[in-house]
Amino acid sequence: MQRAFSFAVGVLLFAAIAASPAHASTCPRFCLQGMLTRYFDAMVAHDPSHLPLAADVRFTEDSHQLQLGEGLWKTVTGKGHFRQDYIDQKQQLAAAHAVLFEGDTQILYSVVLHVADRKIAGVETIVYRVPADARQKPNQLDKPLPVMNGPVPAGKRMHRAEMIRVALSYEEGLRVGSFVQANVPFAPEAYRTENGLRTAGEGCSTSKDCAIRTQKILQHPDIKPSLAVVDEQAGIVLLWMNFGDTHSYGPSNALVTFEAFKIWGGQIHAINAFFGFLPKETERGWPAAE
Repeated sequence: MQRAFSFAVGVLLFAAIAASPAHASTCPRFCLQGMLTRYFDAMVAHDPSHLPLAADVRFTEDSHQLQLGEGLWKTVTGKGHFRQDYIDQKQQLAAAHAVLFEGDTQILYSVVLHVADRKIAGVETIVYRVPADARQKPNQLDKPLPVMNGPVPAGKRMHRAEMIRVALSYEEGLRVGSFVQANVPFAPEAYRTENGLRTAGEGCSTSKDCAIRTQKILQHPDIKPSLAVVDEQAGIVLLWMNFGDTHSYGPSNALVTFEAFKIWGGQIHAINAFFGFLPKETERGWPAAE
């Protein structure tokens, strides 16, 4: 009952702001989050007409141009319990990592909504289907990730440009194959979760080498980053990255990800990545959130 009431209040507030002449073009934070909720509800209903869409709305799935309503929209059967939002009020972007289902198959879904004049003008997505025979399946997505949803401590918030610089230092570490060499500023408690598995920091279950700063990592000389979202209020930078062909992600494939970095006080405190394995030549095909 409480959940239904909250949803109803959210819809009414969204409608009230949308009708206000003082807010004719800009969608504030809770409005952008409401766009995400409406998007996922419309997906499960297989009906994009439920959404406030721009006349020329653009949609990509795994960097392939489709009509909105195609791809996973046709086969998704339900929502999971995990959703992590990333909101960029300056650039009017609403992004999320979320768990969806296609029958019994768990879907790790990344989405960025490009909003203009309170309408969805663009939707970019990455879809990863967790294999039924996967050796290790997501075990960190049954509840909100620690730190990611926490407030930025008083006096620790950083300017947008500085947050981006810190996030890109991580990308440089991947490029040279050493977070130490790239001087990536990890907080002592920093951890990394990838496709629902803790791969570095406390609770790491995928390796004996769990120290996030010093663990051995593969060199990715051809990595390509693109700035997707800067959530200044939450202290999170979301990067799109194509890791390039290192002959370790399948023939002619690269790991392609939306990777989120919780940043404040000059340090990275948490990382969450959803990725898929796509052709090495995959380009993002969307403008960076500069």
